[in-house]
Amino acid sequence: MRVVVAPDKFKGSLTAAQVADRVAAGLARAAPEVEVVEVPVADGGDGTLEAALTAGYRRVPVRAEGPTGEPVETAYAERDGVAVVELADVSGLGRLPGGRLAARAASSYGTGQVIRAALDAGCRRVVLGIGGSAGTDGGAGLVQALGGRLTGADGAEVGRGGAALAAVRSLDLSGLHPALAAAEVVVASDVDNPLLGPRGAAAVYGPQKGASPADVAELDAALARWADAVQRATGKDVAGTPGAGAAGGVGFAALAVLGASLRPGIDLVLDLVGFRSVLGGARLVITGEGSLDRQTLHGKAPAGVAAAARSAGIPVVAVAGRSLLSPSELEPAGILAAYALTDLEPDPERCMAEAGPLLERLAERVAADWMRDDSAMTATERRS
Repeated sequence: MRVVVAPDKFKGSLTAAQVADRVAAGLARAAPEVEVVEVPVADGGDGTLEAALTAGYRRVPVRAEGPTGEPVETAYAERDGVAVVELADVSGLGRLPGGRLAARAASSYGTGQVIRAALDAGCRRVVLGIGGSAGTDGGAGLVQALGGRLTGADGAEVGRGGAALAAVRSLDLSGLHPALAAAEVVVASDVDNPLLGPRGAAAVYGPQKGASPADVAELDAALARWADAVQRATGKDVAGTPGAGAAGGVGFAALAVLGASLRPGIDLVLDLVGFRSVLGGARLVITGEGSLDRQTLHGKAPAGVAAAARSAGIPVVAVAGRSLLSPSELEPAGILAAYALTDLEPDPERCMAEAGPLLERLAERVAADWMRDDSAMTATERRS
């Protein structure tokens, strides 16, 4: 029997690769004859870079600005001229010094620096995962790092961060990195919010980044000024496009200035890691993430993995820290059973602290239920 293990991370406990390793270890103990193929995945947010590296991409180190200007050591993944850039690893919440939120000041400048490094190295396709951003700067910092010049009424260059965009009056793209003219930029995002308004980047995601109600109003007004400057410079009005509000508006800048296309994050990552190519001959796919909940059903990694496996006629089960979904809710998504750490240990803190060993025990349960040499069993019988 061949089993494909394709989980996302258990946030706060294990990376996707660690989840896959632990599941594989549990399966090996319970069913040593089974061939296990590990394919860690992500949905376009944090973990996207790791997924590409695990799939065989080359790590290219880059020193760049973190979200509030401090230097950080980050990287992009490269293979055959394709660069995978993860915004969260350079401009994300996890890069804020001391975890101090900075909704007004945080910038995407460092992400632009990483893209610039990839273009300078000759990459001509950039896959940009934009989940987990720390700021709400409309992608202005990213554009600045790539050679765009934002100026105010006095002709002086505008500083970093969303609040600074209140001063922007014009955008000069004459210095934009020349390689962008021929490069393909693809953005991995599942967000369909516009840039502005009650469903926009500031209103919906600003509070998660530390923005008060007053900050949200200030940032939304500043983003509107930025959108006007971009429209005058490019002739494109994309502020209302679904996905423009992704990552504090980085989706907007990618669409309008970089000419990017948007794709669902998990679909793009599955292509990057060659998921469909390893399904041949598989009897089972095991996916998972920290929490199986209603968000899982709307474009998160387990749902994407299940859809791809189901199209190949392969049953799918999931492992998780906790599952808030019933079997009847999971089955339409292609997930036939869910195994949660809380089934073994009801204390959430212990589940977080002991996630690895508990996950191995869960994998043994999966093996007992699904890897008996009894191919005539139906899915219903296996679940029972």
